[in-house]
Amino acid sequence: MCTSFPRLIVLAVLAVLATSVPTLAQMQPVDELASYKGLHAAAAKGDAAEIARLIATGARLEARDPHKRTPLHVAFLLRKQEAAEALIKGGADVKALEMQKYDMITIAAVNNDLPMLRLALASGGDPKAVTSPYDGTALIAAAHLGHAEVVRVLIAAGAPLDHVNNLKWTAALEAVMLGDGGAGHVETIEALVKAGANVNIADDGGMTPLAHARARKYDAMVRILEAAGAK
Repeated sequence: MCTSFPRLIVLAVLAVLATSVPTLAQMQPVDELASYKGLHAAAAKGDAAEIARLIATGARLEARDPHKRTPLHVAFLLRKQEAAEALIKGGADVKALEMQKYDMITIAAVNNDLPMLRLALASGGDPKAVTSPYDGTALIAAAHLGHAEVVRVLIAAGAPLDHVNNLKWTAALEAVMLGDGGAGHVETIEALVKAGANVNIADDGGMTPLAHARARKYDAMVRILEAAGAK
């Protein structure tokens, strides 16, 4: 009891921190908007015609704002699809990382933005890329948030099922530990199991997704994991 109690506190703190990071790391460009010029300004406005004009005059596609966002990052964060398409057509790098190590695929995954996710994948984005301050993946980010359809799209694109981030958590662990046990997280676990994810990878304390699901009384997840032979 004495040894497990401190660990529960540590897990709770880590869960709170991990839950907050997507909001903090993927901050929408707000304060910067008034100072944006050129392609950053056009991307923020969703002005595809202006983007094409600026590219034709030699504007720098990979220019960075104070958060090291390119114009394409801005377009993805603000869900400006036509602007993103114009930037990509002009040669913008869909694999570029901003200050917190987010690429376009991970931004779209966190935003639960399927059209932008499919655009990034179709334009050469890497679903296997290691991203975020946690050295995770877009799949882990989507699983954490219970974005089940995003999870399915990433799985179909070849995202690594069993990547372990620097918190020692997989997509399956995050779906349970950081989820609410609701439909989105249940569907996420179901998709990971169906795809063949190793649901017996434990966290650094030896707890598996099934152990966490049982501890949280997430009965639907427990049934899915038990049926898959989880321990």
